[in-house]
Amino acid sequence: MVQHRSMLQVGDNTGAKQLMVIQIYGGSQRRIGYIGDVLGCVVKKALPNTQFKKGDKVKAVLVRSRKEFRRRDGTYIRFSENAGVIIADDKERNPVGTRIFGPIAREIKEKGFVKIASLANNVV
Repeated sequence: MVQHRSMLQVGDNTGAKQLMVIQIYGGSQRRIGYIGDVLGCVVKKALPNTQFKKGDKVKAVLVRSRKEFRRRDGTYIRFSENAGVIIADDKERNPVGTRIFGPIAREIKEKGFVKIASLANNVV
């Protein structure tokens, strides 16, 4: 669960290292973003000589959240950090990077981000 101005780690190899949430897509009064939601973010930290630089606006999908997330079977899942994966656009749902680091929740695949789930080495 993230909100406006939450900081996210980047879970892919695009060169961006840290993102700040500036928009949660999915409604005009949407305040909270959960796992699998598309977020508008700004790059706060980036590696030099990479695709993204500080200040760039990107779209990202939330793949890990520190706040526990209740699944339909009654179990809860929680991660140690908030993390997002940068996507090309909202319609295609394809990641910009070619590798996904760390575990991701299986709800990502259920929400239509199949390419992200296939690139991840650990789907929890």
